[in-house]
Amino acid sequence: MGTSEAVLQVLSGAGPRVFGSDPCFSPSDSTCALNLHLKCSRRRASRCFEFLKCSSMLQYRDRRLSSGFFGNTKVDPSWLQNCKCQKAESVSGVTTEDGNGTWFVDNSKMLDPIDTMVNASNVLEFQDLQQLKRENEGLTSNGTNGAVSDTFDNISVDSIEDEAWELLRESMVYYCGSPIGTIAAKDPTSSSTLNYDHVFIRDFIPSGIAFLLKGEYDIVRNFILHTLQLQSWEKTMDCHSPGQGLMPASFKVRTVPLDGDDSATEEVLDPDFGEAAIGRVAPVDSGLWWIILLRAYGKCSGDLSVQERVDVQTGIKMILRLCLADGFDMFPTLLVTDGSCMIDRRMGIHGHPLEIQALFYSALLCAREMLAPEDGSADLLRALNNRLVALSFHIREYYWIDSRKLNEIYRYKTEEYSYDAVNKFNIYPDQIPPWLVEWIPNKGGYLIGNLQPAHMDFRFFSLGNLWSVVSSLATLDQSHAILDLIEAKWVDLVADMPLKICYPALEGQEWQIITGSDPKNTAWSYHNAGSWPTLLWQSGYLCSSQLHA
Repeated sequence: MGTSEAVLQVLSGAGPRVFGSDPCFSPSDSTCALNLHLKCSRRRASRCFEFLKCSSMLQYRDRRLSSGFFGNTKVDPSWLQNCKCQKAESVSGVTTEDGNGTWFVDNSKMLDPIDTMVNASNVLEFQDLQQLKRENEGLTSNGTNGAVSDTFDNISVDSIEDEAWELLRESMVYYCGSPIGTIAAKDPTSSSTLNYDHVFIRDFIPSGIAFLLKGEYDIVRNFILHTLQLQSWEKTMDCHSPGQGLMPASFKVRTVPLDGDDSATEEVLDPDFGEAAIGRVAPVDSGLWWIILLRAYGKCSGDLSVQERVDVQTGIKMILRLCLADGFDMFPTLLVTDGSCMIDRRMGIHGHPLEIQALFYSALLCAREMLAPEDGSADLLRALNNRLVALSFHIREYYWIDSRKLNEIYRYKTEEYSYDAVNKFNIYPDQIPPWLVEWIPNKGGYLIGNLQPAHMDFRFFSLGNLWSVVSSLATLDQSHAILDLIEAKWVDLVADMPLKICYPALEGQEWQIITGSDPKNTAWSYHNAGSWPTLLWQSGYLCSSQLHA
């Protein structure tokens, strides 16, 4: 199966409704409709794929979202969180002793930028590439240059993919001899690892999707079941315990001496629920991503036995009860603190950030497909369906912004006290930022980043908008408009780099006040409008869906 078709299969499995009819008002289709019915031009689709191709040429070596290769090792069904075994050997990377490293160094200067993307493991020798290049130049006048150019493109793409998988293998983490995940980052030049040697729940998702596409299901299964066991661990910070059902932000495999025998060791999983994280941020999105990955695993592998297990069903229900619990909030959206999702540092997203709401909506859809029909689930399913209706209406109605809605906000009356007020959240027109008036196109729109009483965060957050389209949280017309805006503002959102995490960046005094003068989140870097290659897989899915439509 082609890559684009495989991505469609996995992601359509992760979201039970993808551009289909609203599940809140009609029964969902467990096979997940793939027809997205997007009225997209060939120009947009080709431009999106050009973006993916250009971005894939970047040798991104942060390895934050990498993973590894593994065999068919079986996992102990008891799923114990420690075992008496020696520490598993890490997978060694490719070295220069095989001769390929020397080949690359000696000949890199003789290759053009396309050729230099060929990695050490490529089966073609440098001389072969030179010969192909000479033939390519000779065939230019004969009108056959296009075919040879395609050959070079294929060579580059294949070699980049091989290099990417090599990086994934190097980041593999083993627990008792079995693959369990991938570390967040592997930078041999850095002396301070902090917690980047942990396996993060959210960071493993792109790696997990890649493994599912490659047919390597064991590591995803191991990851799902071991993190499930961590869910029930005792977790406290300053004598306070969060609600039951919270998934850890990350975990680390540690080797410790065995009790009573200093010569023997055992491996244990050491989870972090935020009590040791920088800023003590809460991992709200971990449980949501876990449910989405569980659904994707079942749809892609065909192994539904995992989601049907009693402990897995219990884990799903615990996450749902935590998210659906009654509180003081008047809105159907999840109320969270700053730094509780992919943007895990202070960036002014506290409240009801779009990213959390889009993941929440997707997780509710996935959970509804996986929950076993039993008496104990009836009340939970009823609450779930009611929340889906309220959440979808709230996001589509109040988070949407385009040129027409912008004009409406300018004419808002304030201080309205009535049940039928137009300006329900008492938004003052003066809070509309000057950049938005010039930036928003006549054709296109997007979902704003946050909504609270008297506050709208007009920044464009990429993951929230992309995932709203993937899960059909946005309506069909809104999905068209989001893609129209990305196309119209291509230079601002993409340009020659991977997609920006948000736009625009916080600068000057605004950056000082909102981020607390965070040196890591200076303008146009990291979470503050930095470019993130991991956003490419959601973008790739949307591009593929356009061609299918």
